[in-house]
Amino acid sequence: SQGQTKSINHLQTDFSRNAPVLQRLDRSMSSVTVPPPACLLRPLEAPLRYLFGPGPSNVPPRVLAAGGRPIIGHLHPEMYGIMNDIKKGIQYAFQTENKMTISMSGSGHAAMECAVFNAVEPGESVLVAVNGIWGERVAEIAERMGELLLLFSKEDPYDSIESNDIFFAVEKHKPVLFFLTHGESSAGLCHPMDGIGDICRKHNCLFLVDTVASLGAAPIYMDKQSIDILYTGSQKALNAPPGTAPISFNERACQKMFNRKTKPVSYLFDMTHLSNYWGCDGKPARAYHHTGPVSGFFALRESLAILAETGLEESWRKHKEVSGYLQRGLEDLGLKLFIPERDLRLPSVTTIAIPEGYDWREMLVYIMKNHQMEMTGGLGPSIGMVMRIGLMGYNCEKTNADMALQALADALKNCKKTRG
Repeated sequence: SQGQTKSINHLQTDFSRNAPVLQRLDRSMSSVTVPPPACLLRPLEAPLRYLFGPGPSNVPPRVLAAGGRPIIGHLHPEMYGIMNDIKKGIQYAFQTENKMTISMSGSGHAAMECAVFNAVEPGESVLVAVNGIWGERVAEIAERMGELLLLFSKEDPYDSIESNDIFFAVEKHKPVLFFLTHGESSAGLCHPMDGIGDICRKHNCLFLVDTVASLGAAPIYMDKQSIDILYTGSQKALNAPPGTAPISFNERACQKMFNRKTKPVSYLFDMTHLSNYWGCDGKPARAYHHTGPVSGFFALRESLAILAETGLEESWRKHKEVSGYLQRGLEDLGLKLFIPERDLRLPSVTTIAIPEGYDWREMLVYIMKNHQMEMTGGLGPSIGMVMRIGLMGYNCEKTNADMALQALADALKNCKKTRG
């Protein structure tokens, strides 16, 4: 009858409307005992934020688009071509001709561990310059490996270390590896590099340098400055998403790490395998080692392309110009820069002393809530001492510096001053 037809159509309409609910009910009646989490039945939400902290930084649209390209196999010939492009881009960014140049599948910490794991054997001595958190991290890695660890720091951990002091320390302790951070992001310090590699070579010591916070923002010349092992991270001035970490080894480093008596403690970070995976060992075929972050490599390749198009010298110039503009604006607000010597300030991350009488946590929360802007406090030894502002890569613009200054001025005006 007509009434029955209407009733059936109504039921069909109800079923189609309620299909997702019925599917969830069906799943809930299945043999699994842990139900699907309600949070994953909602769409993904990721807010738009101005990432003006020490990293990660906002990523250019073309890098985001590169990361969104269709996945290909990690052992496809096309992937090898992209990896070869990445190697050439890293060589340009590092200013090196080293064949043993790759990108780690992981953050800057992956490259940090790869360097120490491969270059040093248990019982050998490592000399670590500690002028912030990254020296502390390398020291802990060396300590966990059972290496003979030698710490080298000054009374003021956020000061540069004189070349003469490094010379006497290397001469005295005779380490196989000396570590120094070029861009110490916890302090906002950019350490001079000239001459240190020559000291290490004179004493048959490998020179390892961390440029995670400085690459692309401050000059570094791996070959000219006699740096044996250099690494960085993708998420700062390079402007790629976090998750890849370029690293390069020169011939001195290769001689040491490929003539070991023991295997490195990590299989994943073993350069005998990684060198083949990246086509650096001269062998005709690449063997499977691990599945690399395909989308991450797409994005890294695009970020290195942008750096090549911009030019290193132009990138360095712009970071210096914008950081100087920001620093003058901070002083105009009555704020004190944490690194007093201008030439030692890291162009990518500027540190200010916490304004007297203010709660730095309250200021950061206020800025995030009212300006959708990330700035951060200190890290490691600098916690409670500084606030950090990062304008790097895609974010390195005077307009962004103005936004950061306006947000800080607003916080100074509206956050409660408790003392002083």
